[in-house]
Amino acid sequence: MAVVVVGLSHNTAPVAIRERLSFPETAIPSALAQLRAQALAEESVILSTCNRVEIYAAAPRAPQRTLAALRDFLLSYHGLDPNLAPELYGWHEPQSLEHLFRVASGLDSMMLGETEILGQLKRAYALALRHHHTGRHLNKAFQRAFNVAKQIRTETSIQRGSISVGSVVVDLAEKIFSSLAGRAVLVIGAGDISGKTARALLSRGASEVIVTNRSFDRAAALAAELEGKAIPFDDWVGEFGRIDIAVSSTSAPHYILDRPRLEPLMRLRRQRPLLLIDIAVPRDIDPDVNRMDNVFLYNIDDLQTITEAALRQRRQEIALCNELIRKRVQGLLDPAPPPFP
Repeated sequence: MAVVVVGLSHNTAPVAIRERLSFPETAIPSALAQLRAQALAEESVILSTCNRVEIYAAAPRAPQRTLAALRDFLLSYHGLDPNLAPELYGWHEPQSLEHLFRVASGLDSMMLGETEILGQLKRAYALALRHHHTGRHLNKAFQRAFNVAKQIRTETSIQRGSISVGSVVVDLAEKIFSSLAGRAVLVIGAGDISGKTARALLSRGASEVIVTNRSFDRAAALAAELEGKAIPFDDWVGEFGRIDIAVSSTSAPHYILDRPRLEPLMRLRRQRPLLLIDIAVPRDIDPDVNRMDNVFLYNIDDLQTITEAALRQRRQEIALCNELIRKRVQGLLDPAPPPFP
């Protein structure tokens, strides 16, 4: 039984392709069941975030055959052309385990060393575990990955400084508005990254946060944490007259904001600058709105360009982290023999 991984990430494909292969969380248990029903894997975990879509699997067949079958599954599940296959990477052991450990440790992230991915990976694993789609091989691999991520966090300086989606958005907002003091923020979609981004903006002076979500209870819970206000999802457009920043991260399969909808709202705003942060995959906001005056739209790929200076000192730690990962993978694949009796 070998552990393999197939997928794509911000390193290999733009958001326009990643969004076509993303899985809503509610669809993942069914997709995992299909993998097993089609005898493609005995164990599997699907990780789908704004920056990556990956299938981790344990299967008894030859690794190369499993990788080809998983690529076909990923494309056919989404009804996509097989010509997209070159966009997908695939590895078997030991590279698959090294990749998993790097992902868990934030070494393969857009924001090098960030910690959000570890939480996302834990949730993806927990979802597969809860629906009985993992077993001895993936359980051992993922538990070891979580342990390695903790070791890297405590024994290296890869996370020195503040690098996250939230911190990057704060830097961007301060370039547009000079100061965040008195700025109002609308959060569309009460996800984990949205909440962290809102907290970062509040910590730098934003005065108000309004939260909306299709589930009002989730919006209310996040608003309470942020000491903000929750509103019904159908009412969020009405807030555009007074907000300065909107952070959108829903699971909608289509744009929730486009130019025809935004143009009358900008007239109501008297063309005051509006910063739109679209961290959803698939994207929530039509890229065409960026052509409008006083509208500044950034999607998850755009945020990468802001991080380079802050990442230099972290890159010096990569070699140390990679060596640690190689040793831990070797230990997983070749455990020490038992002592002599």
